[in-house]
Amino acid sequence: MNDGESDKIPYYRTRAYRALETIPGVLAWTTLIGMIFIAWRAPIFASFFIIAFDLYWLLKTVFFVFHIGASYSAMKKNLGISWMEKVRDPNLRVAEELSPHVKSWSDLYHLVILPAYQEPYDVLHSSIAALLTSSWPNAQMIIVLGVEERGGDEDKKSAERIRDEFAGEFFDFLVTVHPSDIPEEMPGKGSNAAWAAKAAEKRIRELAIPFERVIVSSLDSDTQVYPDYFAIVAYRYLTEKDPLHASYQPIPVYHNNIWDASALSRVVATSDTFWQMIQQSRPERLETFSSHSMPFKALAEIGFWDTHVVSEDSRIFWQALFYHDGRWRTVPLCYPVSMDANLAPSFKETAINIYKQHRRWVWGVENVPYIIYQFAKNKKIPLRKKIFFIFDKMEGFWSLSTNSIMILALGWLPPFLGKEAFSTTVLAHNLPKITQILMTSAMVGLAFSAVVSLSLLPTRPKKKPYHWKWWLLLEWLFIPITGTFFGAIPGLETQTRLMFGKRLGFWRTPKHRAAP
Repeated sequence: MNDGESDKIPYYRTRAYRALETIPGVLAWTTLIGMIFIAWRAPIFASFFIIAFDLYWLLKTVFFVFHIGASYSAMKKNLGISWMEKVRDPNLRVAEELSPHVKSWSDLYHLVILPAYQEPYDVLHSSIAALLTSSWPNAQMIIVLGVEERGGDEDKKSAERIRDEFAGEFFDFLVTVHPSDIPEEMPGKGSNAAWAAKAAEKRIRELAIPFERVIVSSLDSDTQVYPDYFAIVAYRYLTEKDPLHASYQPIPVYHNNIWDASALSRVVATSDTFWQMIQQSRPERLETFSSHSMPFKALAEIGFWDTHVVSEDSRIFWQALFYHDGRWRTVPLCYPVSMDANLAPSFKETAINIYKQHRRWVWGVENVPYIIYQFAKNKKIPLRKKIFFIFDKMEGFWSLSTNSIMILALGWLPPFLGKEAFSTTVLAHNLPKITQILMTSAMVGLAFSAVVSLSLLPTRPKKKPYHWKWWLLLEWLFIPITGTFFGAIPGLETQTRLMFGKRLGFWRTPKHRAAP
């Protein structure tokens, strides 16, 4: 693959599906071009729209602050609970849907799948080592480390070395090698994870373990779980209503190397965490992202992860939703897992990698035509649910690709493009001042985010002086820049690519950790 690009054919080949792929890009470009045209031809109307839009963003910021605060409080509370003790409670009532296969926590197994491609040995080793610190019994864990054939002998040897080091620590430890020549597969995490899961399925059948007793967690190769992660997943699985029709989503925090990352990388990484925290407090909108867990029974029923797409982590949610005719949801855990912040040997490489990583993430826009297509086919899902999900995804990707650009540009466009008659009006004179007041008010949310970000950080290493925290607060002034260059622009690029059929392949984020 060159720069993450791929010429693989679309998942669906019909003309109708191709037409659906143009919708997000058409909406985004119509908005941006229309913004310029209206500012030129109808500057007074544009000015009132700008004021209304900035007011909308002020209210939206307040709304997001409350959601971040709610998730932060829930996460702090959950980190203070011994979830293994709660799981072991003899009076714990197990969901009826799990009967007769699951009577208590001791019947459960955690299947952990770690797909990897050209990952450094130390990254994989630290991820597996973190599993050993889990409060969940290692004897009830099955590990599958999936590497790629195209990774060569080095990847295989690294995986086998890790298996030899840790094999005796877990119930079972498998190493799988995903072939590179499977027709019409997209090389990437999804196809690797699916291959690993099929090998795990075969092993679980050999062991005669009912699928209802297995919870599968797909973890990014750099994911380091917190001690009670598997315990809280098990607790939710045992006690949730209809647990076999739900995914279980943690909050990703990028703390593995956060103290070595650049200011740019820290702000972007924490912003990503905040977005997931916002979504956790809105479970009706929550889909799976990156590392997540789900019942193995459900995963096997739907045929594992889609091997044709980049965004397999979110696509699996939609696969399950459509397979079960809308009877699927994501349970927010409000509990963290830790991953690597983007870090490269130079600032330039870091910035490029951040852009490419976010471009891959926002390629999740490929789900928009998929869900519209599937909703149109499925007659059993209520119309209200269809409208809700389609609008939520469309509005989300539209906002991503346009709103920060609009905020930066709208305040000066009418005075700049408007005719001379408008430029001499009181409205033209006051418009920049009004927008400045509204956007400055929205900075309160930025200040709140900065304070919360400090409390999320792990213990400060001795090599970082105490006064460093003030610099960490000032870093949040980068938000207008990062929101545009690592949010709107990659969002606009991916939607434009999808519109013209220029598809992305899976781009692996290079891992780099500073020497101790």
